[in-house]
Amino acid sequence: MATPMIDPALFDQLKAKIEQDTTIRKELDQILDELNQHVSYTQGVFSRIHSTPRSKYPPFLAQVEEGIKKEIETIGKLSAFASQYPYYKYNYKWTRMVQDAISTVLLCAWLGGMGSDSKPGEVGRLLTIEEVGAIFQVPVNLKDSDGFHVTIEEYLLSLINIIDDLSRLAMNSVTLGDTAMAVQISSFIKDLHAGFQVLNLKNDILRKRVDSIKYAVKKVEDVVYDLSLRNLIPTTAAE
Repeated sequence: MATPMIDPALFDQLKAKIEQDTTIRKELDQILDELNQHVSYTQGVFSRIHSTPRSKYPPFLAQVEEGIKKEIETIGKLSAFASQYPYYKYNYKWTRMVQDAISTVLLCAWLGGMGSDSKPGEVGRLLTIEEVGAIFQVPVNLKDSDGFHVTIEEYLLSLINIIDDLSRLAMNSVTLGDTAMAVQISSFIKDLHAGFQVLNLKNDILRKRVDSIKYAVKKVEDVVYDLSLRNLIPTTAAE
């Protein structure tokens, strides 16, 4: 009797691996669905910032932080589960959603939330990647192991995301009579743009997104220029 050229057990092993991979993906999808709900809620609350006067930021940000607390809990679940498997095998499934979660934290802190030591309503605080990792209780830029972490690329893409939100806020703050906010946002976005120019970016997606910052810079500069023509820029903001 001829000996089979292919061991039938080979396909049994492949089948088991495929089934395991399917189970892992389903578990990840459940966690990410939960994270998406919390991020969407937080983003929904944030959408009201464009009609909220600065004097009302503290109670508004307290509500935002409640949503962020749930994001933190779910990212904790994601970290514990994903760290059992090779990071780069599945990270494509969560990286965009993690970026969105980071963006909510960055924007909340910039507006005076996330345990800021600044006075209520005072804006301008930019969290570092290490501070973001501490908030989410996960490692950042991990090189010595294969566990879940926040990458530098995710942090930078999240920064670009809040630039879009802030450029819109600059225009809406003028409508609310807060011209100083528009000036401060303009200065912040220009500083970020200058900082990105220093980086030697290898990530194609990141490079393309950085190119889009110049349009936000131009948009906000136009707002500030119009304010200056009308002599509406506060003296303290202009200094």
